[in-house]
Amino acid sequence: MSSILDKAKAIEGYIIDFRRDLHEHPELSGQEIRTQGRIMEELDKLGIPYEKAGNASVIATLKGEKSGKTVALRGDTDALPMQEQSGVEYASKNPGVFHGCGHDAHAAMLLGAAKVLSDMKADIAGEVRFFFQEGEETFSGAKKIVEAGGMDGVDAVFGMHGMPFFGNEILETGEYDMTPGYRMAGCDTIYVKFEGVSGHGSAPNLAKDTVHPACLFVTDLQGIATKNVDPQQPIVLSVGRIAGGTKANIISKYSEVDISMRYFDQKVRETVHEAIKRHAKAIADAYEIKVDVVIEESALSLYNDEEITSIAQNSAIKIFGEGKRKTLPRFMGSEDMPYYFQHAKGAYAFLGYYNKEKDSVYFPHHEKYKIDEDMLKFGTALHVQFALDFLAEK
Repeated sequence: MSSILDKAKAIEGYIIDFRRDLHEHPELSGQEIRTQGRIMEELDKLGIPYEKAGNASVIATLKGEKSGKTVALRGDTDALPMQEQSGVEYASKNPGVFHGCGHDAHAAMLLGAAKVLSDMKADIAGEVRFFFQEGEETFSGAKKIVEAGGMDGVDAVFGMHGMPFFGNEILETGEYDMTPGYRMAGCDTIYVKFEGVSGHGSAPNLAKDTVHPACLFVTDLQGIATKNVDPQQPIVLSVGRIAGGTKANIISKYSEVDISMRYFDQKVRETVHEAIKRHAKAIADAYEIKVDVVIEESALSLYNDEEITSIAQNSAIKIFGEGKRKTLPRFMGSEDMPYYFQHAKGAYAFLGYYNKEKDSVYFPHHEKYKIDEDMLKFGTALHVQFALDFLAEK
């Protein structure tokens, strides 16, 4: 049995209590002020220096007794605008706000890692940074950590997320996924606005309608995915909103189409961006109207570096044992972790919490979401083991 896992087990009650405290007092993205305060209280007790970042983030730094590289560990802290229906005794006391994605667990595991490592300075060859990050759900928090200098001088970065299953693969408590390459999709929101000339519904020839061209554009959109993109490359284009007009007998001057786009490969992303602009303009030109396309970057695709993932996989074997690693399908959901990967190589793991006996079977963002808290010691130990193993690498 891993000595690091033993150390995590020794403080398991502390990790669970902290996680439950955050769970009872969830806060939305960018508003995690109480959460930030609680984290700083615990860091003060541990004697780990820190600084505030962004609206409600914390960057803590633990230097070992030996010089060396710098590794960063990340845990997010924000909750969701949902009403909790999990039935747990420590349910949210904040109506309409719920830790339904497990960020309370992520923050608690990272704090647990800080607590374990604070007693191991003699074993740390370098520096460990702990990113308690706000605003993952809005893809804003990682940027705030970077802007505050959190990634300056960092050689590798590591993060994780609880997961019960994906595709046909169940990820039970005590199992994990750690796979190199693309693991999560990038996400863009694309706003297309057509502008014509309003007029009376009885005389459309005297106006320039936008509803009809907008509808043609929507039906044309999937042709971009099928005719411009390598079929081996996943791409998702979903129209979540289409709006135009004010009354049945008024020709609509404006029509708007809002598109959510998911992708993995950067070249595919660029190809689709250009194709959307091209198709929108062609349709607008055909109907003698104007069109404006605005592309809002939400998150980048997440790519696990092979070298860092290999180190993390070896760390995971020490914690979980042999035969506990599974390979989930690539996930079309998005994360802001890749913004750290722009500044240093990194890896991201999925930790299993599926436990039918405890009713820990719900996917994140479900109103009955609950984790198996046995997961917490594994995540804490994995953070610690990876940090030590990476810093020991020459």
